[in-house]
Amino acid sequence: MNEKSFKPISGYIVLVVVLALIAALFYMVHIQYHLMIALCALGILFLSAGFFFINPNASRVLTLFGDYKGTAKDNGFFWANPFFVKRNISLRARNFESERVKVNDKRGNPILISVITVWRVKDTFKAAFEVDDYENFVKLQSDAAVRNLAGAYAYDNLDDSDELTLRSGRDEINHALELALSERLSIAGIEVMEARIGYLAYAQEIAQAMLKRQQAEAIVAARHKIVEGAVGMVEMALDQLSQKQIIDLDEDKKAQMVSNLMVILCSDKDASPVVNAGTIY
Repeated sequence: MNEKSFKPISGYIVLVVVLALIAALFYMVHIQYHLMIALCALGILFLSAGFFFINPNASRVLTLFGDYKGTAKDNGFFWANPFFVKRNISLRARNFESERVKVNDKRGNPILISVITVWRVKDTFKAAFEVDDYENFVKLQSDAAVRNLAGAYAYDNLDDSDELTLRSGRDEINHALELALSERLSIAGIEVMEARIGYLAYAQEIAQAMLKRQQAEAIVAARHKIVEGAVGMVEMALDQLSQKQIIDLDEDKKAQMVSNLMVILCSDKDASPVVNAGTIY
């Protein structure tokens, strides 16, 4: 069964009737017509119990002795059968951030991960009757979804492959998370508007080791760039000396010059020059 619309009576119309009954009650008291006094009092109590209002982006699920009558979503002041049970269900968008849970990624590395979910109730019948507590249902299913997601992907690439990972493929991972949550929460009439990873990090026991690995990769990449630039500068220096015929160098002197330049350019410390006052030979 799905949600169905219910159109309640305007509360202002019934309010006029209640005011009229109150006026009639005072008149009956004045003339001491006891039967009509009792009837007017009962009518006032009965009608007054049926008033309710609905705020913007809110709804009331109406049931009569366990029978679902419909959902009222129009904003305003209304009246319905006082025997109706009127359950208030908000239609506003809500944020939920899960707790950081420790799980193993695809490679078995322990990681800490949490998700942020933006959701709202789309089908009030399912939210009210298909699950016991739809808000708690969102929390539990979000936790289950993030655990499954973390186990399906690696945290990061260790072999420079094009494998999709939690760290490098945020857009694809968030889309997969949104689809998984939408499928899980549809049973409760919940619409997932957005789902994304809110926190992602290695667990404390391996965080230091992984940090050293990342630092080593950065150092290797920087050294690679330095060596590449140094080779280009040495090549340019030799070409300039040869073209302008500033000095003629044999192969041994070229090798020595290349060695000295590479040491100077690739060193992570400033070189200390030695001035040769005599001949280079």
